[in-house]
Amino acid sequence: MGHTVALPDLPQRIISLVPSQTELLFDLGLENRIVGLTKFCIHPKPQVKQKAIIGGTKNFRFDAIDKLHPDLIIGNKEENYKEGIGQLQQRYPVWMSDIYTLDDALWMMQQVGQLTGTEAKAQELIQGISTGFKSLQPAQALISTAYFIWRKPYMAVGSHNIIDYMLQHCGFQNTFADLARYPEITPKQLQQANPKLILLSSEPYPFREKHVAEFQEICPQALIKIVDGEMFSWYGSRLLHAPAYLQQVVEEVKQEL
Repeated sequence: MGHTVALPDLPQRIISLVPSQTELLFDLGLENRIVGLTKFCIHPKPQVKQKAIIGGTKNFRFDAIDKLHPDLIIGNKEENYKEGIGQLQQRYPVWMSDIYTLDDALWMMQQVGQLTGTEAKAQELIQGISTGFKSLQPAQALISTAYFIWRKPYMAVGSHNIIDYMLQHCGFQNTFADLARYPEITPKQLQQANPKLILLSSEPYPFREKHVAEFQEICPQALIKIVDGEMFSWYGSRLLHAPAYLQQVVEEVKQEL
């Protein structure tokens, strides 16, 4: 993003502004050096409860951050907001990731490992994730797929984001890949697109089984499934578990279509 982050020593007071990167920091063994995180940082469950909350991913509580005296803040271009990050950069070292692909995520892990002196553990994670994704067998015939992240209004996944990348990796052809990153979709647009598969994410909107009928009315012929949004969109150490989950989704879809 054009910023240089200079750290005279290994950081001892780290704040994470992104849930998936928070989990990564814990998995790198940095629990004792993490002082603050967002209210959306829910993994690992027992440990995050012990840390100070500094607001949300897009509304920081600067007073809470100042009290923690961080010597490193870690964020992400998409998940955080420009004005807030700019304000923090005036006072603290702020390192930002910008992630669209698996390679971007692995590079982020390598960089965070270097920043925090946990290169060996980061390399171990990278190796495990790389091996897992190499073994993932996509659906042979491309399956036209719409992936929804929000309701009222309906919002789907477009191009140029990690979820689109994961869909491609599974052999699911993103119906709305020609649109902006997270486009609003009307029922009529969805009906006209007529995807074979509709995936309803568990986050950020908590789609449940009760919403399946709503989409089935719009696309009666489509297969509609609720999926674990963390497995499609979290780009930290949770990627270790993603290939097995994605493979399971692929196999279920192949059987049910």
